[in-house]
Amino acid sequence: MSATLASTEQVWAWLGEVSDPEIPVISVVDLGIVRNVEWQGDECVVTITPTYSGCPAMQVIAESVTEALHQHGVEKVRLVNQLSPAWTTDWMSDAGKVALKGYGIAPPAQQVIDISGLTAGVKRRPMPELVITCPNCGSTHTQLTSQFGSTPCKALYKCLDCREPFDYFKCH
Repeated sequence: MSATLASTEQVWAWLGEVSDPEIPVISVVDLGIVRNVEWQGDECVVTITPTYSGCPAMQVIAESVTEALHQHGVEKVRLVNQLSPAWTTDWMSDAGKVALKGYGIAPPAQQVIDISGLTAGVKRRPMPELVITCPNCGSTHTQLTSQFGSTPCKALYKCLDCREPFDYFKCH
């Protein structure tokens, strides 16, 4: 069977093996960057949304997505950058959140966007006081150290019980 005849489900599975370059334990699919996969004739069109405008990792992600599909025999690949609606941490899969925690990064603590009625417009949910759980020991006795972590998507926290610092993937 020719790879160009692969099902969209197979292409999604292949893309699920492409790691995010900044957080290698989470795939670009589990991160929610890959928004759509479709065949247009013999061309595989993959729609991606950056985690934020100007994300420096998007070039590497685009190259990795294209290379992964080429390795599986897909000759024609076209990437479409979709900026609207803007990416949100709500698009992360549960498996991705588990992978983040296992890597020592606290996953987003809540859903922030009500996307149930996109045709009616996106509404930001009110942000209650967050309780961030330490991914190392499970304590909720944590404290924000810096709103800016190792990447713009993360904040730096410390656990007041185990005393370990950790990144928190901010909700947005």
